[in-house]
Amino acid sequence: MNIQTAVLPPHAEMVRAMLASDTVYEGVFFTAVKTTGIFCRPTCTARKPKPENVEFFAHADDCLSAGYRACLRCKPLDAAAIAPDWVQRLLKAVDADPELRWSDAQLLAEGIEPLKLRRWFKQHFGMTFHAWLRTRRLGMALGGIKQGTSIDHAAFDSGYESLSGFRDAFQKSFHITPGRAAHSEPLLFARLTTPLGPMIAMAERRGLVLLEFLDRPALTREVEELQNRYGYVVAPGHNAHLQQIEKELALYFAGKLSEFSVPLHLPGSEFARQVWSELRQIPYGHTSTYGSIAARLGKPGASRAVGLANGHNRLSIVVPCHRVIGADGSLTGYGGGQPRKAFLLRLENAAVQLTQPLAF
Repeated sequence: MNIQTAVLPPHAEMVRAMLASDTVYEGVFFTAVKTTGIFCRPTCTARKPKPENVEFFAHADDCLSAGYRACLRCKPLDAAAIAPDWVQRLLKAVDADPELRWSDAQLLAEGIEPLKLRRWFKQHFGMTFHAWLRTRRLGMALGGIKQGTSIDHAAFDSGYESLSGFRDAFQKSFHITPGRAAHSEPLLFARLTTPLGPMIAMAERRGLVLLEFLDRPALTREVEELQNRYGYVVAPGHNAHLQQIEKELALYFAGKLSEFSVPLHLPGSEFARQVWSELRQIPYGHTSTYGSIAARLGKPGASRAVGLANGHNRLSIVVPCHRVIGADGSLTGYGGGQPRKAFLLRLENAAVQLTQPLAF
């Protein structure tokens, strides 16, 4: 059973989002073109149809039921899917032998078209496969340095023939010298796919530090603050916290998880951490207001400060700032975009309604 309600954004707003390929509406609605019989994601890069030829649906299943076929370009049925099988096989091969240098000939021998792989990595990781490999190896070197490995050995193990080349590549990737990195905390990141678009998760040994939609305008500032103010060295990789949040997010979007258990680490001011703690106390399927949170903190006049701290939350969904609405019931701002906020609230409300006993 699909637990989402069929409530759609206003028609004019969906037309605008479709024409602008607005990523904030990813997963919120689907566009179905009457003249072609094809349905797409709102961000499809194909030529935009005339608005009068389009009808909108809340779910891909609704499009299929109405007789539409999935677009071969934007693949709306794969919007919430993980990496395709051929990418998964390659990633497993990299994990099995992280020191292997993958040439185009080796990729072709595995049945992988290098240009196709380059495009996929650019779209999903913001860098080419080979750039990702280099950064990954440097991230492993960072971990070794943190464990006491000498810089010389870290450089050699990373495949660099000269120490100066290793130092230059390391500083270019992490904006810190290998020597200083020995006293910094590694912050590993992974890209996650969700029904509302791609997210990035970052975690250190103590817990999850960041979970944001990739198109969030403040993401760059947040990462820079983690690097410059809190001394993190950011590198691609995996750890138990990243694996846990990926599993828990999948259950959350399926309506099967109402409380996250992944360990968290939230760098910030004392007041901000108090606000974030209060956000986590808002029950699943319920909402609160800035004023209510300020009152619970014993600072009834601090609604504005609560709003600022709410906006600085780096852990979307897990620290549920989407559950804070205006005193008049309006959705108010949300870093991931109000359409996503409305989607999350509908998702939670629908899941709660399904668990309520039937009245006779």
